[in-house]
Amino acid sequence: GVSAGEAVTYEKEIKGIIAKRCIACHGSESPTMVEFDRNKEGYKKKMKGPRFDTYGNLMVVVKGSDAGALMRRLDDGKNTKDGKPGNMHNRLGSTDAERSANLETFRKWVGNWTLKRKKELRKEELEAITAPEK
Repeated sequence: GVSAGEAVTYEKEIKGIIAKRCIACHGSESPTMVEFDRNKEGYKKKMKGPRFDTYGNLMVVVKGSDAGALMRRLDDGKNTKDGKPGNMHNRLGSTDAERSANLETFRKWVGNWTLKRKKELRKEELEAITAPEK
């Protein structure tokens, strides 16, 4: 867990959650985002998502070319119009409590938790996404 006031970092917390909950479909055998975009349906059939095995690869869906994608996929849906969680929310844990705790850790890490797409994000909003590595 993370105590109040302590910054969540990729190395300390996020990497471990990803190793436990995400790497089966987003590991080193998975395509890069560029490769994934070329054949989304084919990769989805193989249960392979874009590669998140390193900090750099994960940053693509946090504040890179596909900024916001991680947040939209992991969100619990409590603040959306339709109330639907993201398509990967259920992968955050095997219980509601674990999902909730892991989501909170991701939220603290990201800083500016946004469900906007890259093209909708203003420069200030993008810069407010912290997601520190160490």
